[in-house]
Amino acid sequence: MSADQPTVLVVEDEPSQREVLSYNLEAEGFRVARAEDGESALLLAEEEQPDLILLDWMLPNVSGIEVCRQLKMRPDTRNLPVIMLSARSEEVDRVRGLETGADDYVVKPYSVAELMARVRAHLRRTRPSSVGQVLDYEDIRLDSETHRVTRDGQDLKLGPTEFRLLATFMEKPGRVWSREQLLDRVWGRDIYVDTRTVDVHIGRLRKALCIHGGDDPLRTVRGAGYALG
Repeated sequence: MSADQPTVLVVEDEPSQREVLSYNLEAEGFRVARAEDGESALLLAEEEQPDLILLDWMLPNVSGIEVCRQLKMRPDTRNLPVIMLSARSEEVDRVRGLETGADDYVVKPYSVAELMARVRAHLRRTRPSSVGQVLDYEDIRLDSETHRVTRDGQDLKLGPTEFRLLATFMEKPGRVWSREQLLDRVWGRDIYVDTRTVDVHIGRLRKALCIHGGDDPLRTVRGAGYALG
């Protein structure tokens, strides 16, 4: 699976439910991380840096509500979409889940097809390039479905790594990405690549973006990493 595929963290203590969710998410092309309790979920949210979390309310030790509360308090996971899964269907429970910070609330038993649609809808907001959307930043346009990049209407030739780098930057203009974060996002966690490799590909991306003229839109932040704009 390519490194730029979104990662979904499934937090569910029932093995059968966890496997059903994982199977359907992988069939949709997502990378899946799994946790069976709240403590593991909090650790994996930090280690895996997922793009979305499917979070069961009823978990051993640390409840889903408490996991959600802690995730929304952390600066690095505050904007991470959380879809709460619960057998609690009363309005007061839905309100409590959403007020804790959950971005969506799905009552069990649920339609898998509807849940996958909700996952895709949230990812369109947080990882638009991963679900085929067109990204625009000033005069740069990136079409992830046709794998085409233009600047001021002129086609640019980008290698696959430079394309994924640009998509990462264009999804969050202004955000500073460290070399380690870019390695995880673009190359993948399971591949060992020296951080200097990031600098090489950033250089290639800059060259490609400016081949027809125009200012360099990438910004080097000393001691921190790179940003678009």
